[in-house]
Amino acid sequence: MLGSMHRAHRLLLSGLLLVWVAAPLGAPVTHKITLEEPAPGLFVHQGQSVDTDSPARADMANIGFIVGRKCVAVIDTGGSVAVGTALRAQIRQHTALPVCFVINTHGHFDHALGNAAFAEDRPEYIGHAELATMLGGSEAFFHEHFADELRGVPEPAIVLPTRTVEGTLELDLGERVLRLRAQPVAHSMADLTVEDVTTATLWTGDLLFNGRLPVLDGSLRGWQAWMRTNASAEHPLVIPGHGPLIHDWPAPLRLQQVYLDELERTVRTAIAEGLFLEDLLAAASNTAPAGWQIVRPHARNLGRAWRELEWE
Repeated sequence: MLGSMHRAHRLLLSGLLLVWVAAPLGAPVTHKITLEEPAPGLFVHQGQSVDTDSPARADMANIGFIVGRKCVAVIDTGGSVAVGTALRAQIRQHTALPVCFVINTHGHFDHALGNAAFAEDRPEYIGHAELATMLGGSEAFFHEHFADELRGVPEPAIVLPTRTVEGTLELDLGERVLRLRAQPVAHSMADLTVEDVTTATLWTGDLLFNGRLPVLDGSLRGWQAWMRTNASAEHPLVIPGHGPLIHDWPAPLRLQQVYLDELERTVRTAIAEGLFLEDLLAAASNTAPAGWQIVRPHARNLGRAWRELEWE
């Protein structure tokens, strides 16, 4: 059985991961950044609902910025330098204040490959204490599979944090405080939330997917723990990593809880019944969860959960 598990692990790593991040053919499209201002001084661009093999994949994530009295904080920069540049141009249309902070909620390409677009502003680049490890460990992969998204940028194209967060950090934008919290391993190894204290708005990064199927890249149990902890929090506005802005918290959180809890039950049942991982993955195409957009990551999530739970 162990040999079959190991073969399944190799299949998952060599197959599903490349499917998830397969580079699209042709040149990347030019993205038009549109903004909404759901709270005073808080601007959000909602990313497109596309898969990672789409030419528009650089514009998948929700990104934006917050304006204080003395400066601006950017929260995630998109999946390409072009998207980051478009976001920077939008900032200049709304304020002449300097960009003092660029905050990455984690290190996945669609949230961090636009960092270099802000180099001229000389901001502090801020992220989780493990963000440098996450980005640095993926640097060769990014250059291989996201060359179009990084094209035309002087080195270093992958911008690492200049300031990291362990626990909690507060940033003052001038009469506007942001509270950053580094989270234990959950969606990824380097998740960071950002709360705009003035409006009680929470930016979750990919700790929350709204509509789009969640992608597990860290710890299933850790992610479930984060959701249980935050289900009782009060936020009039939540900015998820993907999907529409949330005004009815925690309803979308509960939907994500249902999916991840069912993921756990499915994997635990398969392990208990002595199934092989490849059998579970083969059946995944026939059991994709209903009600979610972009469901292709489901098989990958099963594999991630299996590797975490099989030796408990």
